[in-house]
Amino acid sequence: MSEEVKAIKNTALSGDSSKPIEKRWFFAALHSDGSVMTDYANSPTNFLNTIKTATLTWVDFLTANFEEDSATAATLLGFSNQLTSSLTEGNRILYEDFETEIGIKLPSVQIRIFEHPEVQPHKVLLLMQKNLLLTIHPLMVDRRFSRLRRYSPKILRKIPIEACDEDRLTLLLIRIIDQNNDRNFEHLRQIEEHGDDLNRSLMDPKTPRDLLGPQIYGMKHALIVYLDALWETVDVLHDLRYGDAELLTNDSQLLDRIGYLAEDVNRQIGLAEHMSEVLASGLEVLQSIYNNQLQALNNRMAMVMTYLTVLGTAILVPNTLATVMSNPAFAMEPKDAGWYLTLLISSTIIATALSFWWVKRKGWLPKKID
Repeated sequence: MSEEVKAIKNTALSGDSSKPIEKRWFFAALHSDGSVMTDYANSPTNFLNTIKTATLTWVDFLTANFEEDSATAATLLGFSNQLTSSLTEGNRILYEDFETEIGIKLPSVQIRIFEHPEVQPHKVLLLMQKNLLLTIHPLMVDRRFSRLRRYSPKILRKIPIEACDEDRLTLLLIRIIDQNNDRNFEHLRQIEEHGDDLNRSLMDPKTPRDLLGPQIYGMKHALIVYLDALWETVDVLHDLRYGDAELLTNDSQLLDRIGYLAEDVNRQIGLAEHMSEVLASGLEVLQSIYNNQLQALNNRMAMVMTYLTVLGTAILVPNTLATVMSNPAFAMEPKDAGWYLTLLISSTIIATALSFWWVKRKGWLPKKID
Protein backbone atom coordinates (compact mmCIF):
# COMPACT_ATOMS: atom_id res chain seq x y z
CA MET A 1 0.00 0.00 0.00
CA SER A 2 2.94 2.40 0.52
CA GLU A 3 3.61 2.38 -3.22
CA GLU A 4 0.02 3.36 -3.95
CA VAL A 5 0.16 6.19 -1.48
CA LYS A 6 3.44 7.32 -2.99
CA ALA A 7 1.92 7.23 -6.48
CA ILE A 8 -0.83 9.58 -5.37
CA LYS A 9 1.29 11.79 -3.12
CA ASN A 10 -0.60 14.78 -1.83
CA THR A 11 0.25 17.96 -3.73
CA ALA A 12 -3.15 19.57 -4.34
CA LEU A 13 -5.85 21.49 -2.56
CA SER A 14 -9.11 19.83 -1.67
CA GLY A 15 -12.37 21.26 -2.93
CA ASP A 16 -13.27 22.77 0.46
CA SER A 17 -10.93 25.41 1.90
CA SER A 18 -11.88 24.35 5.42
CA LYS A 19 -10.32 20.91 4.85
CA PRO A 20 -6.61 20.11 5.13
CA ILE A 21 -4.82 20.83 1.90
CA GLU A 22 -3.23 17.37 1.81
CA LYS A 23 -6.61 15.69 1.28
CA ARG A 24 -7.47 15.83 -2.38
CA TRP A 25 -9.88 12.86 -2.49
CA PHE A 26 -13.58 13.45 -1.85
CA PHE A 27 -16.41 10.96 -1.91
CA ALA A 28 -20.17 11.08 -1.41
CA ALA A 29 -22.04 7.80 -1.11
CA LEU A 30 -25.80 7.22 -1.23
CA HIS A 31 -26.99 4.14 0.64
CA SER A 32 -30.11 2.07 0.13
CA ASP A 33 -31.80 3.55 3.23
CA GLY A 34 -31.49 7.09 1.78
CA SER A 35 -28.60 8.16 3.98
CA VAL A 36 -25.58 9.92 2.50
CA MET A 37 -21.99 9.68 3.67
CA THR A 38 -19.37 12.25 2.63
CA ASP A 39 -15.73 12.65 3.60
CA TYR A 40 -12.26 13.75 2.48
CA ALA A 41 -9.37 11.34 2.39
CA ASN A 42 -5.68 11.02 1.65
CA SER A 43 -6.15 7.77 -0.24
CA PRO A 44 -9.11 6.01 -1.92
CA THR A 45 -8.36 2.90 0.14
CA ASN A 46 -10.15 4.66 3.01
CA PHE A 47 -13.53 4.40 1.29
CA LEU A 48 -13.29 1.38 -1.05
CA ASN A 49 -15.54 -0.66 1.25
CA THR A 50 -18.09 2.15 1.28
CA ILE A 51 -18.22 2.13 -2.53
CA LYS A 52 -18.96 -1.62 -2.55
CA THR A 53 -21.94 -1.29 -0.21
CA ALA A 54 -23.33 2.04 -1.47
CA THR A 55 -26.15 2.37 -3.98
CA LEU A 56 -24.39 5.24 -5.76
CA THR A 57 -21.03 6.93 -5.12
CA TRP A 58 -19.39 10.03 -6.50
CA VAL A 59 -15.62 10.32 -6.06
CA ASP A 60 -13.76 13.52 -6.95
CA PHE A 61 -9.98 13.62 -7.30
CA LEU A 62 -7.72 16.65 -7.70
CA THR A 63 -4.19 16.25 -9.03
CA ALA A 64 -1.28 18.47 -9.87
CA ASN A 65 0.01 15.92 -12.39
CA PHE A 66 -3.05 15.08 -14.45
CA GLU A 67 -1.43 12.89 -17.10
CA GLU A 68 0.38 10.57 -14.69
CA ASP A 69 -1.98 10.48 -11.71
CA SER A 70 -5.18 9.91 -13.71
CA ALA A 71 -4.30 6.34 -14.62
CA THR A 72 -3.13 5.56 -11.09
CA ALA A 73 -6.23 6.99 -9.45
CA ALA A 74 -8.58 5.22 -11.86
CA THR A 75 -6.81 1.89 -11.37
CA LEU A 76 -7.11 2.16 -7.59
CA LEU A 77 -10.88 2.42 -7.99
CA GLY A 78 -11.15 -0.53 -10.31
CA PHE A 79 -11.14 1.06 -13.76
CA SER A 80 -9.12 -0.52 -16.53
CA ASN A 81 -5.91 1.04 -17.74
CA GLN A 82 -7.19 0.72 -21.32
CA LEU A 83 -10.05 3.10 -20.56
CA THR A 84 -7.94 5.83 -18.96
CA SER A 85 -5.06 5.58 -21.41
CA SER A 86 -7.36 5.92 -24.44
CA LEU A 87 -8.80 9.15 -23.01
CA THR A 88 -5.57 10.71 -21.75
CA GLU A 89 -3.33 9.73 -24.66
CA GLY A 90 -5.82 10.27 -27.47
CA ASN A 91 -6.30 14.01 -27.78
CA ARG A 92 -9.42 13.76 -29.95
CA ILE A 93 -11.02 10.80 -28.16
CA LEU A 94 -13.80 12.16 -25.96
CA TYR A 95 -16.00 9.12 -25.32
CA GLU A 96 -15.27 5.45 -24.66
CA ASP A 97 -17.82 2.72 -23.89
CA PHE A 98 -16.49 -0.65 -22.73
CA GLU A 99 -19.95 -1.92 -21.68
CA THR A 100 -19.05 -2.40 -17.99
CA GLU A 101 -17.32 0.97 -17.78
CA ILE A 102 -17.62 4.28 -19.58
CA GLY A 103 -15.18 7.17 -19.84
CA ILE A 104 -15.77 10.67 -21.17
CA LYS A 105 -13.49 13.68 -21.39
CA LEU A 106 -14.94 17.15 -20.98
CA PRO A 107 -13.15 20.46 -21.60
CA SER A 108 -12.61 22.70 -18.60
CA VAL A 109 -12.09 26.26 -19.77
CA GLN A 110 -9.77 28.50 -17.78
CA ILE A 111 -9.07 32.11 -18.66
CA ARG A 112 -6.30 34.51 -17.70
CA ILE A 113 -6.63 38.22 -18.47
CA PHE A 114 -3.45 40.15 -19.23
CA GLU A 115 -3.24 42.44 -22.26
CA HIS A 116 -5.82 40.17 -23.86
CA PRO A 117 -7.74 37.06 -22.72
CA GLU A 118 -5.80 33.81 -22.77
CA VAL A 119 -8.08 30.77 -22.83
CA GLN A 120 -6.59 27.50 -21.57
CA PRO A 121 -8.71 24.38 -22.15
CA HIS A 122 -7.93 21.67 -19.61
CA LYS A 123 -9.55 18.26 -19.35
CA VAL A 124 -11.90 16.67 -16.83
CA LEU A 125 -12.27 12.90 -16.85
CA LEU A 126 -15.57 11.26 -15.89
CA LEU A 127 -15.26 7.49 -15.41
CA MET A 128 -18.35 5.40 -14.67
CA GLN A 129 -19.13 1.92 -13.48
CA LYS A 130 -22.41 0.44 -12.29
CA ASN A 131 -22.73 2.44 -9.06
CA LEU A 132 -19.66 4.67 -9.23
CA LEU A 133 -18.80 7.95 -10.94
CA LEU A 134 -15.22 9.18 -10.66
CA THR A 135 -14.20 12.71 -11.71
CA ILE A 136 -10.54 13.60 -12.17
CA HIS A 137 -9.39 17.13 -12.89
CA PRO A 138 -6.08 19.02 -12.66
CA LEU A 139 -5.22 21.39 -9.85
CA MET A 140 -5.17 24.47 -12.11
CA VAL A 141 -8.88 24.01 -12.81
CA ASP A 142 -10.86 26.57 -10.84
CA ARG A 143 -12.04 24.19 -8.11
CA ARG A 144 -15.10 23.71 -10.27
CA PHE A 145 -16.73 20.97 -8.24
CA SER A 146 -16.33 22.63 -4.85
CA ARG A 147 -20.01 23.63 -4.85
CA LEU A 148 -21.04 20.11 -5.81
CA ARG A 149 -18.97 18.78 -2.95
CA ARG A 150 -20.74 21.10 -0.56
CA TYR A 151 -24.24 20.22 -1.73
CA SER A 152 -23.56 16.58 -2.61
CA PRO A 153 -25.75 15.19 0.24
CA LYS A 154 -28.80 17.10 -1.04
CA ILE A 155 -28.01 16.22 -4.65
CA LEU A 156 -27.76 12.51 -3.91
CA ARG A 157 -30.88 12.48 -1.74
CA LYS A 158 -32.87 13.89 -4.66
CA ILE A 159 -32.00 10.80 -6.71
CA PRO A 160 -34.79 8.24 -6.20
CA ILE A 161 -33.65 5.13 -4.37
CA GLU A 162 -36.24 3.07 -6.20
CA ALA A 163 -34.81 4.05 -9.59
CA CYS A 164 -32.69 1.54 -11.46
CA ASP A 165 -28.89 1.74 -11.42
CA GLU A 166 -28.75 3.20 -14.93
CA ASP A 167 -31.17 6.01 -14.08
CA ARG A 168 -29.37 6.93 -10.87
CA LEU A 169 -26.00 7.03 -12.59
CA THR A 170 -27.42 9.13 -15.44
CA LEU A 171 -29.00 11.64 -13.05
CA LEU A 172 -25.70 12.15 -11.25
CA LEU A 173 -23.84 12.43 -14.56
CA ILE A 174 -26.26 15.08 -15.83
CA ARG A 175 -25.79 17.13 -12.65
CA ILE A 176 -21.98 17.02 -12.91
CA ILE A 177 -21.91 17.90 -16.62
CA ASP A 178 -24.29 20.78 -15.99
CA GLN A 179 -21.99 22.15 -13.28
CA ASN A 180 -18.97 21.88 -15.57
CA ASN A 181 -20.84 23.69 -18.35
CA ASP A 182 -21.91 26.48 -16.01
CA ARG A 183 -18.33 27.17 -14.99
CA ASN A 184 -17.27 27.22 -18.65
CA PHE A 185 -20.04 29.69 -19.48
CA GLU A 186 -18.89 32.06 -16.73
CA HIS A 187 -15.63 32.59 -18.62
CA LEU A 188 -17.50 33.81 -21.70
CA ARG A 189 -18.67 36.75 -19.59
CA GLN A 190 -15.03 37.61 -18.87
CA ILE A 191 -14.24 37.54 -22.58
CA GLU A 192 -17.24 39.79 -23.26
CA GLU A 193 -16.08 42.30 -20.65
CA HIS A 194 -12.65 42.46 -22.24
CA GLY A 195 -14.28 42.78 -25.65
CA ASP A 196 -16.15 45.86 -24.42
CA ASP A 197 -12.86 47.41 -23.30
CA LEU A 198 -11.41 46.63 -26.72
CA ASN A 199 -14.33 48.34 -28.46
CA ARG A 200 -13.72 51.41 -26.31
CA SER A 201 -10.10 51.41 -27.47
CA LEU A 202 -11.23 51.15 -31.09
CA MET A 203 -13.35 54.27 -30.64
CA ASP A 204 -10.40 56.26 -29.31
CA PRO A 205 -8.39 57.70 -32.25
CA LYS A 206 -5.42 58.21 -29.94
CA THR A 207 -5.01 54.48 -29.26
CA PRO A 208 -1.70 53.32 -30.77
CA ARG A 209 -2.22 51.15 -33.82
CA ASP A 210 0.53 48.73 -32.82
CA LEU A 211 -1.49 47.85 -29.70
CA LEU A 212 -4.87 47.31 -31.34
CA GLY A 213 -3.72 44.63 -33.76
CA PRO A 214 -2.34 42.19 -31.14
CA GLN A 215 -5.32 42.80 -28.86
CA ILE A 216 -7.84 42.03 -31.59
CA TYR A 217 -5.91 38.92 -32.60
CA GLY A 218 -5.73 37.81 -28.96
CA MET A 219 -9.50 38.22 -28.57
CA LYS A 220 -10.26 36.26 -31.74
CA HIS A 221 -7.82 33.50 -30.78
CA ALA A 222 -9.41 33.26 -27.32
CA LEU A 223 -12.86 32.91 -28.88
CA ILE A 224 -11.62 30.22 -31.29
CA VAL A 225 -10.17 28.18 -28.42
CA TYR A 226 -13.34 28.70 -26.39
CA LEU A 227 -15.56 27.65 -29.29
CA ASP A 228 -13.47 24.55 -29.87
CA ALA A 229 -13.98 23.55 -26.23
CA LEU A 230 -17.74 24.06 -26.52
CA TRP A 231 -17.91 21.97 -29.68
CA GLU A 232 -16.12 19.17 -27.84
CA THR A 233 -18.80 19.36 -25.15
CA VAL A 234 -21.52 19.10 -27.79
CA ASP A 235 -19.81 16.04 -29.27
CA VAL A 236 -19.71 14.34 -25.87
CA LEU A 237 -23.37 15.12 -25.17
CA HIS A 238 -24.33 13.80 -28.59
CA ASP A 239 -22.51 10.53 -27.86
CA LEU A 240 -24.27 10.24 -24.51
CA ARG A 241 -27.65 11.03 -26.02
CA TYR A 242 -27.41 8.53 -28.86
CA GLY A 243 -24.62 6.22 -27.74
CA ASP A 244 -26.97 3.60 -26.28
CA ALA A 245 -24.52 2.77 -23.49
CA GLU A 246 -25.52 -0.18 -21.32
CA LEU A 247 -24.59 1.63 -18.11
CA LEU A 248 -26.77 4.66 -18.86
CA THR A 249 -30.51 5.10 -18.93
CA ASN A 250 -32.96 4.33 -21.69
CA ASP A 251 -35.59 6.60 -20.18
CA SER A 252 -36.64 9.14 -22.80
CA GLN A 253 -37.18 11.93 -20.26
CA LEU A 254 -33.67 11.60 -18.88
CA LEU A 255 -32.24 11.42 -22.38
CA ASP A 256 -34.14 14.60 -23.21
CA ARG A 257 -32.41 16.29 -20.29
CA ILE A 258 -29.07 15.45 -21.90
CA GLY A 259 -30.44 16.99 -25.09
CA TYR A 260 -31.32 20.14 -23.15
CA LEU A 261 -27.72 20.37 -21.97
CA ALA A 262 -26.59 20.22 -25.60
CA GLU A 263 -29.06 22.96 -26.55
CA ASP A 264 -27.71 25.14 -23.75
CA VAL A 265 -24.17 24.68 -25.04
CA ASN A 266 -25.32 25.51 -28.56
CA ARG A 267 -26.77 28.79 -27.29
CA GLN A 268 -23.42 29.63 -25.76
CA ILE A 269 -21.76 28.79 -29.06
CA GLY A 270 -24.14 31.23 -30.75
CA LEU A 271 -23.17 33.98 -28.29
CA ALA A 272 -19.47 33.34 -28.84
CA GLU A 273 -19.89 33.34 -32.62
CA HIS A 274 -21.83 36.62 -32.40
CA MET A 275 -18.96 38.13 -30.42
CA SER A 276 -16.57 36.90 -33.10
CA GLU A 277 -18.67 38.68 -35.72
CA VAL A 278 -18.57 41.87 -33.65
CA LEU A 279 -14.79 41.62 -33.50
CA ALA A 280 -14.67 41.03 -37.26
CA SER A 281 -16.69 44.20 -37.80
CA GLY A 282 -14.28 45.98 -35.46
CA LEU A 283 -11.41 44.88 -37.67
CA GLU A 284 -13.24 46.26 -40.70
CA VAL A 285 -13.81 49.56 -38.91
CA LEU A 286 -10.15 49.70 -37.92
CA GLN A 287 -9.09 48.99 -41.50
CA SER A 288 -11.46 51.71 -42.74
CA ILE A 289 -9.94 54.16 -40.28
CA TYR A 290 -6.45 53.33 -41.51
CA ASN A 291 -7.56 53.66 -45.15
CA ASN A 292 -9.23 57.02 -44.48
CA GLN A 293 -6.16 58.32 -42.72
CA LEU A 294 -3.96 57.19 -45.59
CA GLN A 295 -6.32 58.73 -48.14
CA ALA A 296 -6.36 61.99 -46.21
CA LEU A 297 -2.56 62.04 -46.20
CA ASN A 298 -2.47 61.35 -49.93
CA ASN A 299 -4.94 64.15 -50.58
CA ARG A 300 -2.90 66.58 -48.57
CA MET A 301 0.22 65.64 -50.49
CA ALA A 302 -1.67 66.05 -53.76
CA MET A 303 -2.88 69.47 -52.61
CA VAL A 304 0.67 70.54 -51.85
CA MET A 305 1.94 69.28 -55.21
CA THR A 306 -0.87 71.10 -57.04
CA TYR A 307 -0.11 74.43 -55.40
CA LEU A 308 3.60 73.94 -56.01
CA THR A 309 2.81 73.33 -59.69
CA VAL A 310 0.74 76.50 -59.91
CA LEU A 311 3.42 78.47 -58.10
CA GLY A 312 6.16 77.06 -60.32
CA THR A 313 4.23 77.97 -63.46
CA ALA A 314 3.59 81.45 -62.12
CA ILE A 315 7.28 81.99 -61.48
CA LEU A 316 8.41 80.40 -64.73
CA VAL A 317 6.64 82.97 -66.99
CA PRO A 318 8.15 86.18 -65.51
CA ASN A 319 11.50 84.43 -65.13
CA THR A 320 11.45 83.63 -68.83
CA LEU A 321 10.50 87.23 -69.69
CA ALA A 322 13.26 88.55 -67.47
CA THR A 323 15.80 86.27 -69.11
CA VAL A 324 14.73 87.36 -72.60
CA MET A 325 14.55 91.10 -71.78
CA SER A 326 18.03 91.03 -70.21
CA ASN A 327 19.54 90.22 -73.59
CA PRO A 328 21.74 93.10 -74.93
CA ALA A 329 19.66 93.13 -78.05
CA PHE A 330 16.89 94.96 -76.18
CA ALA A 331 19.28 97.66 -74.83
CA MET A 332 17.40 98.11 -71.54
CA GLU A 333 18.12 101.40 -69.70
CA PRO A 334 17.24 102.64 -66.17
CA LYS A 335 14.36 104.67 -67.57
CA ASP A 336 12.72 101.36 -68.67
CA ALA A 337 12.50 100.10 -65.07
CA GLY A 338 8.88 101.21 -64.60
CA TRP A 339 7.25 99.42 -67.50
CA TYR A 340 9.65 96.49 -67.04
CA LEU A 341 8.53 95.93 -63.42
CA THR A 342 4.91 96.35 -64.48
CA LEU A 343 5.40 93.67 -67.13
CA LEU A 344 6.94 91.22 -64.66
CA ILE A 345 4.27 91.75 -62.00
CA SER A 346 1.35 91.57 -64.41
CA SER A 347 2.77 88.49 -66.14
CA THR A 348 3.18 86.78 -62.76
CA ILE A 349 -0.42 87.53 -61.80
CA ILE A 350 -1.81 86.46 -65.16
CA ALA A 351 0.29 83.27 -65.23
CA THR A 352 -0.82 82.35 -61.70
CA ALA A 353 -4.49 82.93 -62.50
CA LEU A 354 -4.35 80.99 -65.75
CA SER A 355 -2.49 78.07 -64.10
CA PHE A 356 -4.99 77.86 -61.24
CA TRP A 357 -7.96 78.11 -63.64
CA TRP A 358 -6.55 75.36 -65.86
CA VAL A 359 -5.82 73.00 -62.93
CA LYS A 360 -9.26 73.56 -61.45
CA ARG A 361 -10.99 73.07 -64.81
CA LYS A 362 -9.22 69.75 -65.35
CA GLY A 363 -10.28 68.56 -61.89
CA TRP A 364 -6.74 68.09 -60.70
CA LEU A 365 -7.34 70.09 -57.56
CA PRO A 366 -8.13 67.60 -54.74
CA LYS A 367 -11.20 68.08 -52.59
CA LYS A 368 -10.78 69.69 -49.22
CA ILE A 369 -10.22 67.21 -46.35
CA ASP A 370 -11.76 68.05 -42.99
